[in-house]
Amino acid sequence: MHIFQIFIFALLFPYLFVCSKILKVENQFELNENLVHNHAALYSPRHVHISYGHGITEMFVTWSTVEDPNGTVVEYGLGVFEQRTVGNRTLFKTGMNIQYIHRVHLKNLVAGSRYVYHCGSDAFGWSDLFSFTVMKEGSNWSPRVVVYGDLGNENAQSLARLQEEAVLGKFDAIVHNGDFAYDMDMDDGHIGDAFMEQIQPIAAYYPYMTSPGNHEQSGNFSQYKNRFTMPGNFDSIMYSWNMGPIHFIGFSTEVYYFLQYGLKQVVNQYEWLKQDLMEANKAENRKARPWIITYGHRPMYCSDKSIWDDCSTRNALVRVGIPTLHMFGLEDLFNENGVDLAIWAHEHAYERLWPLYNYTVLNGSLEEPYTNPKAMVHITTGSAVIRVWQVKSY
Repeated sequence: MHIFQIFIFALLFPYLFVCSKILKVENQFELNENLVHNHAALYSPRHVHISYGHGITEMFVTWSTVEDPNGTVVEYGLGVFEQRTVGNRTLFKTGMNIQYIHRVHLKNLVAGSRYVYHCGSDAFGWSDLFSFTVMKEGSNWSPRVVVYGDLGNENAQSLARLQEEAVLGKFDAIVHNGDFAYDMDMDDGHIGDAFMEQIQPIAAYYPYMTSPGNHEQSGNFSQYKNRFTMPGNFDSIMYSWNMGPIHFIGFSTEVYYFLQYGLKQVVNQYEWLKQDLMEANKAENRKARPWIITYGHRPMYCSDKSIWDDCSTRNALVRVGIPTLHMFGLEDLFNENGVDLAIWAHEHAYERLWPLYNYTVLNGSLEEPYTNPKAMVHITTGSAVIRVWQVKSY
């Protein structure tokens, strides 16, 4: 009996041992595959998006990786990968969330042409295949630009419609006028990661031009500055670009509201805006691009009675300038330089005003108020949809 038991244990134990080894080996194969997949994912490009460069034949490509792939490359061409440009990458930390932001500046593209591209590195592979169309030359054409603000990663109802219209080629570029993800810095930046993943299906194909909103203020707008790449030398805070007959100017309204980051930001932006508008109003430039359109997050005017916002009062900081001193306000500057249209967001309701200056309607005529008006027109885009319970305000 004892021998039998030993025998059985002797037989049973090797059997279990062999089965265990077989199962362990099979699971090891699965584990290795998962490890390889997960390891590769750490180096794979994500959050791919593009934006216009300093001229019409330039484009920025920006993306993120969790680990450093020891390379930042875009391969691209007119149907085939015939060109290759190397860029740079920077380490970006939000709490325990560590990633690398990659930027590549494509130059000397063929105007009006469609390019295919992918991004990544030789060592760890490439992104999916994407494409973009370079801006047309000249000013005698009509751009199609989607403009919105206040888009969160929850309840983002506009995204499905944007993706559908992107596939149908119904626009040329996108302007996101502040307030992303709600908020990009939350959960150690993982909310921002999720949002960047959500917009990739449109932003990897169409230039995604941006301006900062109040929900990006954490860390002196570090999430915004690191995740987006706009033309110019001011961390995507203020810049301008030309498109057909339009001179676009993107700027930050938030420098007026977060003075803990320094009054210098208000002064620098105001002086930069003066110079940019002066250049845009040179005779040859205004003839080529008669339209000047600005976009910033918080409006000068609104008709709703929000207790948190100043646009329903006569002391809106964007309009009149910094508190008490009323210096560096933008309404006078924009009016003096013939800005035609000011686009805003922040207020979660669409609103279009008559041509307006200093609370005075200055229509072109009774019959055609928007023809040759004597002041700029204001449009607030409303919300592209965020969490329905969102009540936080700054």
